[in-house]
Amino acid sequence: MNTPPADFISFIHSVFIPDPDKFISRCIALHEYLTECNKHVNLTRLISVDDFYFKHIADSLSIATVFPEIASGKLSVADIGCGAGFPSLVLAAAFPNLQITAIDSIGKKIKFVADAAQLLQLNNLTALHGRSVELNCRKEFQYRFDIVTARAVAPSPKICKEASNFPKHNGKFIFYKTPAQAAEESQQLAEMKNFSWQNTPVFSLPSNAGERLFTIGVRRSK
Repeated sequence: MNTPPADFISFIHSVFIPDPDKFISRCIALHEYLTECNKHVNLTRLISVDDFYFKHIADSLSIATVFPEIASGKLSVADIGCGAGFPSLVLAAAFPNLQITAIDSIGKKIKFVADAAQLLQLNNLTALHGRSVELNCRKEFQYRFDIVTARAVAPSPKICKEASNFPKHNGKFIFYKTPAQAAEESQQLAEMKNFSWQNTPVFSLPSNAGERLFTIGVRRSK
Protein backbone atom coordinates (compact mmCIF):
# COMPACT_ATOMS: atom_id res chain seq x y z
CA MET A 1 0.00 0.00 0.00
CA ASN A 2 1.30 3.47 -0.91
CA THR A 3 0.84 5.47 2.28
CA PRO A 4 0.16 9.17 1.64
CA PRO A 5 2.86 11.55 2.95
CA ALA A 6 2.20 13.31 6.26
CA ASP A 7 2.23 16.75 4.56
CA PHE A 8 -0.52 15.55 2.26
CA ILE A 9 -2.67 14.35 5.16
CA SER A 10 -2.26 17.77 6.79
CA PHE A 11 -3.32 19.44 3.56
CA ILE A 12 -6.41 17.22 3.30
CA HIS A 13 -7.57 18.41 6.69
CA SER A 14 -7.30 22.02 5.52
CA VAL A 15 -9.89 21.34 2.82
CA PHE A 16 -13.51 20.72 3.77
CA ILE A 17 -14.01 17.14 2.54
CA PRO A 18 -17.14 15.44 3.92
CA ASP A 19 -15.44 12.09 4.48
CA PRO A 20 -11.63 12.53 4.48
CA ASP A 21 -10.89 8.92 5.47
CA LYS A 22 -12.93 7.57 2.55
CA PHE A 23 -11.27 10.07 0.24
CA ILE A 24 -7.78 9.02 1.32
CA SER A 25 -8.69 5.35 0.78
CA ARG A 26 -9.87 6.22 -2.71
CA CYS A 27 -6.61 8.07 -3.39
CA ILE A 28 -4.59 5.02 -2.38
CA ALA A 29 -6.70 2.81 -4.67
CA LEU A 30 -6.39 5.30 -7.52
CA HIS A 31 -2.61 5.46 -7.18
CA GLU A 32 -2.34 1.69 -7.29
CA TYR A 33 -4.63 1.47 -10.32
CA LEU A 34 -2.90 4.33 -12.13
CA THR A 35 0.53 2.83 -11.49
CA GLU A 36 -0.57 -0.52 -12.91
CA CYS A 37 -2.33 0.93 -15.96
CA ASN A 38 0.56 3.29 -16.67
CA LYS A 39 2.76 0.26 -17.36
CA HIS A 40 0.69 -0.46 -20.46
CA VAL A 41 -0.75 2.93 -21.45
CA ASN A 42 1.08 6.25 -21.24
CA LEU A 43 -1.25 8.19 -18.94
CA THR A 44 1.17 10.37 -16.94
CA ARG A 45 4.87 10.68 -16.18
CA LEU A 46 4.11 11.81 -12.60
CA ILE A 47 3.68 8.46 -10.91
CA SER A 48 5.89 8.52 -7.76
CA VAL A 49 4.18 8.76 -4.39
CA ASP A 50 5.12 12.41 -3.86
CA ASP A 51 4.29 13.44 -7.42
CA PHE A 52 0.94 11.67 -7.27
CA TYR A 53 -0.20 13.13 -3.96
CA PHE A 54 1.16 16.66 -4.35
CA LYS A 55 1.31 17.37 -8.09
CA HIS A 56 -1.88 15.50 -8.99
CA ILE A 57 -4.14 15.20 -5.94
CA ALA A 58 -3.28 18.34 -3.95
CA ASP A 59 -3.13 20.41 -7.12
CA SER A 60 -6.54 19.12 -8.23
CA LEU A 61 -8.02 19.84 -4.79
CA SER A 62 -6.60 23.35 -4.60
CA ILE A 63 -9.60 24.71 -6.49
CA ALA A 64 -11.73 24.05 -3.39
CA THR A 65 -9.39 26.06 -1.17
CA VAL A 66 -9.87 29.10 -3.43
CA PHE A 67 -13.53 28.48 -4.27
CA PRO A 68 -15.06 26.88 -1.13
CA GLU A 69 -18.50 26.61 -2.77
CA ILE A 70 -17.11 23.61 -4.65
CA ALA A 71 -17.06 21.67 -1.38
CA SER A 72 -20.75 22.21 -0.64
CA GLY A 73 -22.72 23.52 -3.62
CA LYS A 74 -24.72 21.26 -5.93
CA LEU A 75 -22.73 22.21 -9.00
CA SER A 76 -22.26 20.77 -12.46
CA VAL A 77 -18.63 20.73 -13.57
CA ALA A 78 -17.02 20.01 -16.94
CA ASP A 79 -13.34 18.98 -16.96
CA ILE A 80 -12.04 19.59 -20.47
CA GLY A 81 -9.05 17.53 -21.57
CA CYS A 82 -9.31 15.48 -18.39
CA GLY A 83 -6.37 13.23 -19.28
CA ALA A 84 -5.87 10.66 -16.53
CA GLY A 85 -8.64 12.23 -14.45
CA PHE A 86 -7.02 15.18 -12.75
CA PRO A 87 -8.96 17.06 -11.47
CA SER A 88 -12.19 15.21 -12.39
CA LEU A 89 -11.60 11.93 -10.53
CA VAL A 90 -10.20 13.77 -7.51
CA LEU A 91 -13.07 16.25 -7.25
CA ALA A 92 -15.68 13.53 -7.73
CA ALA A 93 -14.04 11.41 -5.01
CA ALA A 94 -13.80 14.32 -2.56
CA PHE A 95 -17.12 16.06 -3.16
CA PRO A 96 -20.24 13.94 -3.77
CA ASN A 97 -22.24 17.18 -4.17
CA LEU A 98 -20.64 17.74 -7.59
CA GLN A 99 -21.87 16.29 -10.88
CA ILE A 100 -18.79 16.01 -13.06
CA THR A 101 -18.46 15.42 -16.80
CA ALA A 102 -14.89 14.41 -17.70
CA ILE A 103 -14.15 15.05 -21.38
CA ASP A 104 -11.20 13.92 -23.47
CA SER A 105 -10.62 13.24 -27.16
CA ILE A 106 -8.13 10.42 -26.48
CA GLY A 107 -9.94 7.11 -26.13
CA LYS A 108 -7.38 5.33 -23.93
CA LYS A 109 -7.45 8.16 -21.40
CA ILE A 110 -11.21 8.46 -21.19
CA LYS A 111 -11.45 4.68 -20.84
CA PHE A 112 -9.06 4.85 -17.88
CA VAL A 113 -11.16 7.60 -16.26
CA ALA A 114 -14.37 5.61 -16.79
CA ASP A 115 -12.81 2.42 -15.39
CA ALA A 116 -11.27 4.27 -12.43
CA ALA A 117 -14.62 5.93 -11.64
CA GLN A 118 -16.25 2.52 -11.58
CA LEU A 119 -13.47 1.11 -9.37
CA LEU A 120 -13.84 4.00 -6.92
CA GLN A 121 -17.66 3.88 -7.07
CA LEU A 122 -17.96 7.47 -8.25
CA ASN A 123 -21.58 7.72 -9.30
CA ASN A 124 -21.24 11.46 -9.73
CA LEU A 125 -18.80 11.29 -12.65
CA THR A 126 -19.56 10.71 -16.33
CA ALA A 127 -16.63 10.06 -18.68
CA LEU A 128 -17.22 11.35 -22.21
CA HIS A 129 -15.11 10.64 -25.28
CA GLY A 130 -15.24 13.70 -27.51
CA ARG A 131 -13.78 17.05 -28.53
CA SER A 132 -15.08 20.17 -26.82
CA VAL A 133 -15.17 22.10 -30.09
CA GLU A 134 -17.71 19.58 -31.42
CA LEU A 135 -19.68 19.16 -28.20
CA ASN A 136 -19.92 22.95 -27.98
CA CYS A 137 -22.29 22.87 -30.97
CA ARG A 138 -24.65 20.32 -29.44
CA LYS A 139 -27.68 21.68 -27.58
CA GLU A 140 -27.36 19.27 -24.66
CA PHE A 141 -23.98 20.80 -23.74
CA GLN A 142 -24.87 24.45 -24.22
CA TYR A 143 -25.30 26.56 -21.05
CA ARG A 144 -25.15 23.36 -19.01
CA PHE A 145 -22.30 23.77 -16.53
CA ASP A 146 -21.80 25.91 -13.44
CA ILE A 147 -18.03 25.51 -13.75
CA VAL A 148 -15.89 24.62 -16.76
CA THR A 149 -12.35 23.78 -15.77
CA ALA A 150 -9.14 22.50 -17.34
CA ARG A 151 -5.74 21.60 -15.98
CA ALA A 152 -2.45 20.99 -17.79
CA VAL A 153 -4.03 21.00 -21.22
CA ALA A 154 -4.44 23.65 -23.96
CA PRO A 155 -4.05 27.43 -23.43
CA SER A 156 -7.03 29.20 -21.86
CA PRO A 157 -7.98 31.25 -24.96
CA LYS A 158 -8.19 28.10 -27.07
CA ILE A 159 -10.35 26.26 -24.53
CA CYS A 160 -12.63 29.25 -24.10
CA LYS A 161 -13.19 29.58 -27.84
CA GLU A 162 -13.85 25.86 -28.28
CA ALA A 163 -16.17 25.58 -25.26
CA SER A 164 -17.69 29.07 -25.15
CA ASN A 165 -21.24 27.67 -24.92
CA PHE A 166 -20.53 25.29 -22.03
CA PRO A 167 -20.97 27.64 -19.03
CA LYS A 168 -24.43 28.60 -17.83
CA HIS A 169 -25.30 32.28 -18.12
CA ASN A 170 -24.11 32.71 -14.53
CA GLY A 171 -21.43 30.03 -14.85
CA LYS A 172 -17.69 30.50 -15.20
CA PHE A 173 -14.45 29.15 -16.57
CA ILE A 174 -11.88 28.32 -13.88
CA PHE A 175 -8.51 27.29 -15.30
CA TYR A 176 -5.57 25.86 -13.32
CA LYS A 177 -2.46 27.88 -14.22
CA THR A 178 1.10 28.64 -13.20
CA PRO A 179 1.94 32.34 -12.87
CA ALA A 180 4.02 32.16 -16.06
CA GLN A 181 1.16 30.61 -18.04
CA ALA A 182 -1.29 33.23 -16.80
CA ALA A 183 1.05 36.06 -17.78
CA GLU A 184 1.57 34.59 -21.23
CA GLU A 185 -2.18 34.25 -21.86
CA SER A 186 -3.37 37.56 -20.40
CA GLN A 187 -3.30 39.64 -23.59
CA GLN A 188 -5.25 37.11 -25.66
CA LEU A 189 -7.85 36.73 -22.94
CA ALA A 190 -8.26 40.50 -22.68
CA GLU A 191 -9.17 40.54 -26.37
CA MET A 192 -12.02 38.05 -25.84
CA LYS A 193 -14.89 40.49 -25.30
CA ASN A 194 -17.62 37.94 -24.46
CA PHE A 195 -16.00 37.14 -21.10
CA SER A 196 -14.35 39.19 -18.38
CA TRP A 197 -11.17 37.69 -16.92
CA GLN A 198 -9.21 37.88 -13.69
CA ASN A 199 -6.56 35.89 -11.89
CA THR A 200 -6.62 34.80 -8.27
CA PRO A 201 -3.61 35.53 -6.05
CA VAL A 202 -0.69 33.14 -6.46
CA PHE A 203 -0.47 30.34 -3.91
CA SER A 204 1.95 27.48 -3.24
CA LEU A 205 1.13 23.80 -3.28
CA PRO A 206 2.22 21.79 -0.23
CA SER A 207 5.67 20.24 -0.08
CA ASN A 208 7.10 22.83 -2.52
CA ALA A 209 5.21 21.24 -5.41
CA GLY A 210 4.94 24.53 -7.28
CA GLU A 211 3.10 27.83 -7.52
CA ARG A 212 -0.43 28.07 -8.88
CA LEU A 213 -3.26 30.48 -9.51
CA PHE A 214 -6.65 30.27 -11.19
CA THR A 215 -7.75 32.23 -14.23
CA ILE A 216 -11.47 32.96 -14.02
CA GLY A 217 -13.74 33.87 -16.95
CA VAL A 218 -17.29 35.14 -16.46
CA ARG A 219 -19.68 35.71 -19.35
CA ARG A 220 -20.42 39.42 -19.87
CA SER A 221 -24.03 40.57 -19.70
CA LYS A 222 -25.38 41.71 -23.05
